[in-house]
Amino acid sequence: MTGKRPEEGAEPFALAGDIGGTHTRLSLLSSEGRVRRRAVLDSRRYPSLEAAVEDFLRATAPRPKIKAAAFGVAGPVVGGRCATTNLPWVVDEKVLARRLAIPDVTLLNDLVALALGAVRVRGSKLHRLGTAAAPRRRGANVAVLAAGTGLGEAVLVWDGARFVPCATEGGHADFAPRDDLETELLAFLRRRFGHVSFERVLSGDGLGCLYEFFLQAKGMREGPDSARVIEAAADRNAAIAQLGTSGKSKPAARATELFASIYGAEAGNLALKSLAVGGVYVCGSIAVGLLPVLARGGFRRAFVDKGRLGPFLEQIPVAVVLDTDVGLAGAAGVALAAATQ
Repeated sequence: MTGKRPEEGAEPFALAGDIGGTHTRLSLLSSEGRVRRRAVLDSRRYPSLEAAVEDFLRATAPRPKIKAAAFGVAGPVVGGRCATTNLPWVVDEKVLARRLAIPDVTLLNDLVALALGAVRVRGSKLHRLGTAAAPRRRGANVAVLAAGTGLGEAVLVWDGARFVPCATEGGHADFAPRDDLETELLAFLRRRFGHVSFERVLSGDGLGCLYEFFLQAKGMREGPDSARVIEAAADRNAAIAQLGTSGKSKPAARATELFASIYGAEAGNLALKSLAVGGVYVCGSIAVGLLPVLARGGFRRAFVDKGRLGPFLEQIPVAVVLDTDVGLAGAAGVALAAATQ
């Protein structure tokens, strides 16, 4: 766990969390919205979100009195309850409020939290893909997607005065191949998983699957140096991404290029389905790590390759969000608003 203690005499006011299958990010905030303490926990070390938050609060002396909390959680949130997709947790607003003694607890889909944070991020923390302007902060629908442990997607619908967040589980929609190579990929993944969703491709493990596809199905060979790096890596998929981005491994490079193209295609699908003329934000550490590959043009070409709707999509801005804490920022905004009511 990493973090800093609250400033002396500063009473924390709200608690925000960004809960993923790999990391649980937590932040204590003052009434002015200043961060008093922040930590990153290993999600898999804990049996529940309550246990993770208790560990975080136990390290804060004296224990803070919190008025409201909001957590972005990876999974469908229905009726204030979520069975997380990539963790064996069931998260419930009422249980959290009771066990943590917090009067007001709100659960958000993690991509809703990301979306709320993304539209507030500074322009210096955006990398535009293509020649269109930066995504708009108001006035039109916006789509957000993020590949990480899984693939999350959300939409912010503009109602004429404000954004209305809409969670989705679009990452679990059927993967659709666009050419012969991707048809082979679908068959390869179907033998392994049965049902193949976009998340099976566009995620950390998905990148690993693409790498294995080029080795096993396409007969590419890995060099001994790269093979040793991957075998010794604590995070195999991250090593594949690094080797592919640098070009030191041919199968890893092919995997990252195909990943970028499929990512762009699915971003275009989401933009069409949500009529996101305000733009598309691409979030998450995978996008940041693969930015040199995403920026080469394959992502954007796949994004606009929609037949008769291609010219329409050419006008839609796409930007990679370089700030990997935007989910925490989105949850913090909800927590602070609840605390001041």
